[in-house]
Amino acid sequence: MKGLRRRDPMPPVDVAPGERVLAWTTTSDGGVLAGTRDAAYLPGGARLPWEQVESADWDVDEQRFTIAEVGTWGQVRAVHEMAVPDPRTLLELVRERVTASIVLQRHVAVHGKRGVRVIGRRAPSGRHPIVWLTEYDTGVEPEDPTAARAAADALTAARDEVGDTGP
Repeated sequence: MKGLRRRDPMPPVDVAPGERVLAWTTTSDGGVLAGTRDAAYLPGGARLPWEQVESADWDVDEQRFTIAEVGTWGQVRAVHEMAVPDPRTLLELVRERVTASIVLQRHVAVHGKRGVRVIGRRAPSGRHPIVWLTEYDTGVEPEDPTAARAAADALTAARDEVGDTGP
């Protein structure tokens, strides 16, 4: 029919109850990478909530889609890499959902311009409490009393600002 665009059929992706696939693509080996309002679904079915995604990128030359998880300072962060010839609209969805999960982000200088970043993230649905993270710039150690005090003060101020009285 004229005026109607042919759509590819939705691949089989098992998502959590109440979620629906908003964007998806296939990997070179036939896996499916999909995104809903609340999470990314990796090939093989693993669910990764958006508030647990630190970053995502697609390298057009290498045709690689990379999703890095939020981690703990000083520990290796999980990174998922997939061969993806065409991310379609998935990369746009990933960036939008990750951004939507950030409630507050603030950098506090400790030594010159180097310091600590306090980040509050929450599931886009708002059904879960805010998760607070601290990230230290290169050369700033969490064990440094000045940095630890700055991080604690910044965290307290950030929680007060958003009215987070959680644990």
